[in-house]
Amino acid sequence: MADNRMLVFVPPHPLIKHWVSILRNEQTPCAIFRSAMAELGRLLIYEASRDWLPIVSGEIQSPMGIASVEFIDPREPVIVVPILRAGLVLVEHASSVLPATKTHHVGLYRDEETLQPIIYLNKLPDKVPEGSRVLVADPMLATGGTIVKTIDLLTERGVDHKLIRVVSAVAAPPALQKLSETFPGLHVYTGTIDPTINEQGFIVPGLGDAGDRSFGT
Repeated sequence: MADNRMLVFVPPHPLIKHWVSILRNEQTPCAIFRSAMAELGRLLIYEASRDWLPIVSGEIQSPMGIASVEFIDPREPVIVVPILRAGLVLVEHASSVLPATKTHHVGLYRDEETLQPIIYLNKLPDKVPEGSRVLVADPMLATGGTIVKTIDLLTERGVDHKLIRVVSAVAAPPALQKLSETFPGLHVYTGTIDPTINEQGFIVPGLGDAGDRSFGT
């Protein structure tokens, strides 16, 4: 039954709450905002990779004897897909958390009138190897248009959406509802869930425009 339901995780870690609080504060300077987003991403990636990574078992010789060990299989790197701009910051520490990764960038912006996503950069390969695990980073899950479009691009290239993990700083019900209806079995890891979005498609209370605040624009 769980395979047919989207699962949303808000890890109850005090550090996650701390970094979300720093991000929310309108007085947080750009450099600190960016650092806080990266640290939040590190924690969310750690949580999202539980019971998900490919394992190789074996034995090694320690200084004191033979030990049974498990390693992350380097032959199956996790594909990391940050959605530009702010997704870059959220996955800044991905390679230090995950032993083997490949990164492919996707750039989308939201039309201010229609709120529909428009692709301006797509560096995904034409075909993704079968069974690939994919980590998608979209800091703000507001209307859901951007994340749904990105996952569509991945599934068109052979990715099983049940092997995708989504990480976000803040999520709102419209995006989560759209994801649940479109991709049952998806797993979403977010720092917090806010109650609503406004007419401009921004999460309320949210943290503002994550891209502008990350890059000082």
